[in-house]
Amino acid sequence: MADRLNGTRILILETREEAQFSKLLTEQGAEVVQCPMFTIQDAPDPAPVEAWIRRAIDKPFDDLVLMTGEGLRRIMKLARARGLDQAFVAALAKSRKFTRGPKPGRALRESGLEAQQTTEKPTTEGVIALLGKLDLRGRRLGLQLYPDKDHSALTGALAAQGAEVDTVLPYVYDSKAADAHIVTAIDDMAEGRIDSIAFTNLGQVRRLIEAAKAHGSEAKLRAGFERTLIASVGPAVSGELATHGLRTDVSPADEAYFMRPLISAMAAALAERKPRAAAR
Repeated sequence: MADRLNGTRILILETREEAQFSKLLTEQGAEVVQCPMFTIQDAPDPAPVEAWIRRAIDKPFDDLVLMTGEGLRRIMKLARARGLDQAFVAALAKSRKFTRGPKPGRALRESGLEAQQTTEKPTTEGVIALLGKLDLRGRRLGLQLYPDKDHSALTGALAAQGAEVDTVLPYVYDSKAADAHIVTAIDDMAEGRIDSIAFTNLGQVRRLIEAAKAHGSEAKLRAGFERTLIASVGPAVSGELATHGLRTDVSPADEAYFMRPLISAMAAALAERKPRAAAR
């Protein structure tokens, strides 16, 4: 049923994980309207990142933990700009390398390196569980972080295991640069040009509403929600919608809180709405 979303326009709110979602929707025949929630920029002050790179070169870490592929690529970009990339890769080759899911592993392979272990789930909890099985006493551990996240649970767990943790934050999110896209998406919803909006994490709900308030578009956003099918990947997202007085029209069946079941639920609901949409 590769064409079950033919003739529909689906709005997705892009974050790091949305490329696969867009691909799956397109394969089902949907016209995907992508709305970036933020843009990614290098760390405004490169000095701490460069200092971290030099520490890794001067005394290679015993262990390296990569939370995102974006993070490693940004670090490598700065290392190349400073003429340190070959020495840096050679230093990382001496470290045990752990990744939060497959994406940092792909970034490692771009530099000819391989992760020793990857978490089953690409979450901070997955990293804590993976490293919790290891003896980290007295080991120097390089930890690449990502923005807009409280990492204290992770750093605290590693420190409690006796690791000497050396963190680096190589990039930042610039949400204001994406506001124009969000305002355009709100206009599209309010004017009936979107059949469904799909939320895959609760941060998207908050960001959309914050941007609407900042630009005086909150009433227009709520009007758009009234005429648009609202799809939620699971209870956490639905709960966030409810805190803002918003409904959830569809979510995956049988507690299968993943993208493919979400798409199936959306396709079924949109098929029922087609006669009403055609009369619109």
